[in-house]
Amino acid sequence: MEANTIGFDIAKTVFQVHRVNGSGEVFRERLRRDRVEKYFAALAPAVVIMEACGSAHYWARLLRGLGHETRLVPAKYVTPYVKRNKTDARDAEAIWEAGGRPNMRFVAVKSVEQQGERALHRVRDLLIRQRTQLGNCLRGLLAEMGVVAAQGAAGLGALVKLVETGEDARVPATLFETLRCLARQWRALDAEADALEARLKTAARADAMVQLLMSIPGVGPITAHAVKAAIGDGRQFRTARDFAAWVGLTPHEHASGLKRRSYGISRAGDPGLRRLLTLGASAHLRQMRAKPERMGPWLAGVLSRRPVRVATVAQAAKTARIIWAILTSGENYKGRPVAA
Repeated sequence: MEANTIGFDIAKTVFQVHRVNGSGEVFRERLRRDRVEKYFAALAPAVVIMEACGSAHYWARLLRGLGHETRLVPAKYVTPYVKRNKTDARDAEAIWEAGGRPNMRFVAVKSVEQQGERALHRVRDLLIRQRTQLGNCLRGLLAEMGVVAAQGAAGLGALVKLVETGEDARVPATLFETLRCLARQWRALDAEADALEARLKTAARADAMVQLLMSIPGVGPITAHAVKAAIGDGRQFRTARDFAAWVGLTPHEHASGLKRRSYGISRAGDPGLRRLLTLGASAHLRQMRAKPERMGPWLAGVLSRRPVRVATVAQAAKTARIIWAILTSGENYKGRPVAA
């Protein structure tokens, strides 16, 4: 552990400091939010260790501006070091202890621009989930009256239009009046989600690195932009497999003695990014199965041995590795040449 290190437990209003100086002396202090910046500005440069949780990136940037080195520890890696009878002081001590382990993995501090780009994806995902909830509610209530529509956006759009016009004798006028508020919200969410998607695509076209990522099969503008916003240049990962593991696309393993079992993917990391990569892989497999002559030997081998769903996840994991290679090297994607 370096001399003069600080375990910093952040919160909304009350913060806890666990500071150890070069002589090994321990100082424990509670700070109100308005005292944090003044407190650290008065300290000599130190290594400040925090849990990677809400607002951690903001505090990491602020403390770096004051001359300190900051490290963010994943929350689940701090838990084993928390002693019983949890308190803020013991949390700060656990953060300090975890951050000093020689093999500890840290979270890269995101810039303001990165967090702004990430917000675009998170807000869009939230709007889409809310739109889906409203659509399911409309479908369910109208189905009680015998009104059903085709699956997908087209069928739901037809139901929304029916609610707006109120032209169906099977549905009472009072129910139409009730459902129109849902239809208005659905229309508004649909428009906002489409506007955010357009912004994402515009930003993707303006970024040279995102354009390189889009040359990978199964990676579109939204996926490419999401990856760049999430990990930047990707150099916080030592290998391509480390990135795939962070996304949660590597197997979950359990080993004891001579027994070793490999289960499904770990599902660790960013679920939104994992979903985008899996959807892109699914679209790519659909195209390759329609045109087998364009399929590479690796994918053909996986499909011959395993079910399509397993092959889809395998393709997503491979895509994640290719993404990391392109991010860190800056080279163009070199796909397998298609036979004439």
